[in-house]
Amino acid sequence: MSDSNKSPNTPKLKFSPYWIYGAIIIAIIAFNFLNSGGMASKKISKNEFFEILKDNDIKEIAVINKNIAEIYIKKDAIKKQRHEKFVKSAFYRPGAPLYEYNFGDLKYFEETVDKAKKDYELDLDFDNEDRQSIWEGIFGLLPFILLIAIWLFFMRRMSGAGGAGGGGQIFSIGKSKAKLFDENTKVKTTFENVAGLEGAKEEIQEIVDFLKSPQKYTSLGGKIPKGALLVGPPGTGKTLLAKAVAGEAGVPFFSLSGSDFVEMFVGVGASRVRDLFKQAQQKSPSIIFIDEIDAIGRARGKNSMTGGNDERENTLNQLLTEMDGFGTDTNVIVLAATNRADVLDKALMRAGRFDRQIYVDLPDIRERQEIFEVHIKPLKLDDNVNIEFLAQQTPGFSGADIANMCNEAALIAARKEKKLITHQDFLDAVDRIVGGLEKKNKVITAKEKKVIAYHEAGHATVSWMTEHAAPLVKVTIVPRGQSLGAAWYLPAERMIVQTEQMLDEMCATMGGRAAEKIMFDKISTGALSDLEKVTKQARAMVTVYGLNEELGNITYYDSTGNDAFIKPYSEDTGKRIDKEISKIIETQYQRAINILKENKDKLMTLAELLLEKEVIFKDDLEKIFGKRPHELSDVETKEEASEVVESKEEDKE
Repeated sequence: MSDSNKSPNTPKLKFSPYWIYGAIIIAIIAFNFLNSGGMASKKISKNEFFEILKDNDIKEIAVINKNIAEIYIKKDAIKKQRHEKFVKSAFYRPGAPLYEYNFGDLKYFEETVDKAKKDYELDLDFDNEDRQSIWEGIFGLLPFILLIAIWLFFMRRMSGAGGAGGGGQIFSIGKSKAKLFDENTKVKTTFENVAGLEGAKEEIQEIVDFLKSPQKYTSLGGKIPKGALLVGPPGTGKTLLAKAVAGEAGVPFFSLSGSDFVEMFVGVGASRVRDLFKQAQQKSPSIIFIDEIDAIGRARGKNSMTGGNDERENTLNQLLTEMDGFGTDTNVIVLAATNRADVLDKALMRAGRFDRQIYVDLPDIRERQEIFEVHIKPLKLDDNVNIEFLAQQTPGFSGADIANMCNEAALIAARKEKKLITHQDFLDAVDRIVGGLEKKNKVITAKEKKVIAYHEAGHATVSWMTEHAAPLVKVTIVPRGQSLGAAWYLPAERMIVQTEQMLDEMCATMGGRAAEKIMFDKISTGALSDLEKVTKQARAMVTVYGLNEELGNITYYDSTGNDAFIKPYSEDTGKRIDKEISKIIETQYQRAINILKENKDKLMTLAELLLEKEVIFKDDLEKIFGKRPHELSDVETKEEASEVVESKEEDKE
């Protein structure tokens, strides 16, 4: 067939190295088959052997490896019918032994052959030979062959991965995994997308300004800082700030995680650090951002089992050298983020490496309102949504929590097939995030429901009547998550907390159990979370803040965390601490009982309203209790006092 007649769709045979592997295996099998004789020899029994031996047909007996006898027949004897039949078969190969006999014990076999030679005057040769099959050699080398094959397989895989990334090198595993953002990569996040965090943004913007116009600072003799460490709780916006830097800086930005340096191979982490800084120096001025740096930056020497040869410590040592080693002078700034600054190595934290530590704290009420404004932009809101109230309702929420809350409100509204997201949807989202999913099908008996109602009413009553307790927003006896009921408060965001404020909060927390004791003369397990909370508060008052008169102005708190396994006080002091904790809790419990006894009728009214509505709000409490006592003006207080006097006089009459 000519080339012109060939079909264009005829598949072309592709060369593959596996063809070579297959050919080698077939050649080995064929060689071994021919070398060992294959099926050229016929196996015979003991009786057949002695018949051939007595007839003097044997020319030579070759004992192989002391257990098999290969039997060669004389030329004139081959013509005999018993031999000729096998010689003419397709299995026999000329020159090979005609028969093969497995004799068993060599010494007995030799004695038998010698005796037969004498008795029958036989003329045959007898020889011993050690022979090794090629398969034995192959099987001996097989473990080494397998190890080499596995090593080649992994090297080819790593080479393929390196090729996909542009390296194409077998040892590309030591290359940096940092993602590069430069003028060809559009990063849409800017400082406008970062709400709140004014102090952190100011310092970060200054670092961006360093890179954009370094002469402004170096002309006065200043030096560009080597690095900045973003520290703060999870979800506060550390990584978001770094993204904003990438969008604002206008210089190459290398981003990676601390765990990207760690591999199973020794030396890879240090190699990746070197490669990362080499790339950054080639593109300087540039920024390197290492997220979750505590993965490699933990303090060295903490684990005595690993010592200085630990792979993570080698990676950290290389990072320390690159950041401020001997002779390094490049315009590369390192940004890092962590929420575990307490575990970082001191050498990493010193000036000259991370010159600045920027604390990214949880947002206050004003910053939360700004964060809400950012996250509600893509949402379709109803006019009744009160962002200021939502900011008040979410103390302790981080930026990530607020983003999640806005998304949850949108999902709740969509679930109810609404066209717009209402204020109530946001409140339901807060309940969902803080309290958990509402359990409408939870089986609660009427008696249990009544106990829960009085428990929550007890919290509400005591918190309303105490001055420093957080003002109540909502009380519910609808089960959510693991709780059977809840009271929602609007805590004041204080910078410092005084003793009276802590005691009032503890008293309000014990109001639930106190209500159960007054109304049913029994207590239940429903106060577990309350007891846990007040115990922690009381212990903190005694051992941390020094707010106990018995023990005085002393704290057993160690900010370094070195006392994790050692009590910094004696056994006698420990007993005094336990006694004072119990005393504080019992005092506030008794105080809650007294408050509830004075307002028992209002407590009962509130509990009955809860059983009827299941959810009540601040307005309902004002109708029952009136204004909180400490919120009354002096005139109102005098009017109330006179009304009480008049009512008592009427009672006497």
